[in-house]
Amino acid sequence: MTPREAELTRQLEAALAAVATLQAENALLRQKVDRLVKRVFGSTSERLSAGQLELLLTLPATPVMVTPEPVPMPALPRPRKERAPRLPENLPVVEEVLEPSAVQAAPTEWRKIGQEVSEQLDYEPGRFLRRRLIRPKYVRKADRDAAPIIAPLPARLQDRSLPAPGLLAHVLVGKYCDHLPLYRQERIFATRHGVNLPRQTLARWVELAADWLRPVYQQIRTGVLAGGYVQVDETPVDYLDPGGGQTGQGYLWVCAAPRGDVVFHWATSRATGCLAEVLPVDFTGTVQCDGYAAYPAFARQHPRPLVLAGCWAHVRRKFHDARDQSPKLTGWFLRQLQHLYRVEAELRELRAGPRLRAAVRASHSRVIVERLHRALVRVQPRMLPKSLLGEAIAYALGQWPTLTVYLGDGRVEIDNNLVENAIRPTALGKKNWLFVGADTAGDRSAILYTVIESCRRRGLDPYAYLRDVLTRLPALTNRQVVEITPANWARFRPVPRSLAA
Repeated sequence: MTPREAELTRQLEAALAAVATLQAENALLRQKVDRLVKRVFGSTSERLSAGQLELLLTLPATPVMVTPEPVPMPALPRPRKERAPRLPENLPVVEEVLEPSAVQAAPTEWRKIGQEVSEQLDYEPGRFLRRRLIRPKYVRKADRDAAPIIAPLPARLQDRSLPAPGLLAHVLVGKYCDHLPLYRQERIFATRHGVNLPRQTLARWVELAADWLRPVYQQIRTGVLAGGYVQVDETPVDYLDPGGGQTGQGYLWVCAAPRGDVVFHWATSRATGCLAEVLPVDFTGTVQCDGYAAYPAFARQHPRPLVLAGCWAHVRRKFHDARDQSPKLTGWFLRQLQHLYRVEAELRELRAGPRLRAAVRASHSRVIVERLHRALVRVQPRMLPKSLLGEAIAYALGQWPTLTVYLGDGRVEIDNNLVENAIRPTALGKKNWLFVGADTAGDRSAILYTVIESCRRRGLDPYAYLRDVLTRLPALTNRQVVEITPANWARFRPVPRSLAA
């Protein structure tokens, strides 16, 4: 081979290597674009489709499947759910009697022998009213020179305040539960009811209510942290940055006790130090979270021992995004994750406690988890690190010590979905109100979201709760505030299960 031929051969090999690199990079970029398009326009469900299940049934034997499929839990009879009544019995009834025209013309010629009753569900819009408190003055007849007496005004949130507790509760529920910004409520009040309430006035009322509800917020926070096991997540929220001429990005950190209350905390950043405000220095126990690096950094700095529990839903989500890259291999991983969640579904049906959950997970789930780990370790070297499947495998192995925590602790859930569900109302709300007024307004929003979301989790009507609590708060002492938290309020005012959200 001449020097010229050798040079051309070297250039050809370099060009072919560059083409292969570009093709691999193009494939990775296409995967990321497809994932983005599906996230924006496609279905968000992570359930396996019928086609994927059929594919799994025809999956050939590979080195990945090193052990047989798990033996499913024996089918147990599920408790039969009672059918809720079509219409609640406590609704007021308005009766309207429709007499035939012939009977109306000559009622004495007819005798009633029965009746037929049909019902419709109707609705009347809410209404404003002027609640006028009249306090008569009296003097004693036998002593007309004595000073007159008059009944004292009931305790109020603010002297000479215009809004009654019912109106305040309506405004708060409208914004933080029904996602109606104050400017929309202002327009509704003016156009539908003829009541002009500027949004600045409504904002001052929201601030007034949040200040009064702060002790309730503190009691909820104390109760959530007392259990020693919490789920934590965060969501971005824009806020007005005075002097900056634009909005800044803050965060609502959410700390929840599974199937219990939830606490929101406002911070203007996502730094590790923010977690010190969410979890106090005396907190010890288990914190379930996603793979964000701030959590292990905080656990290392925290003066008390913390156990970090991982989230299998995040693992499943990443494999679900990569299902088009290698359908058979990704489908196998998704099938194993489906087995894990099937065990949890059976435990929920049985309403199992921590001990039973730990025992069942040790006998059923641990086998699946160990098989998954062997498969992940074996497959990882064959995957491109930047591919969707390579990133999913790397994420799962990187989180593995935290993902296995739930196997040995029956209190811990398999994923962080319960706290993510608590965040959803804020995601819906910020699409309407876009940003909070300032960083101080974020703190008030955290208080009100905490109270309303805790009511929703317990199946309470947030309007009824807020109206009652805002009426009673001015007359309560600090020691009595614990009596009106949603948890204690629910004990004395139970609601039907059909009304639970």
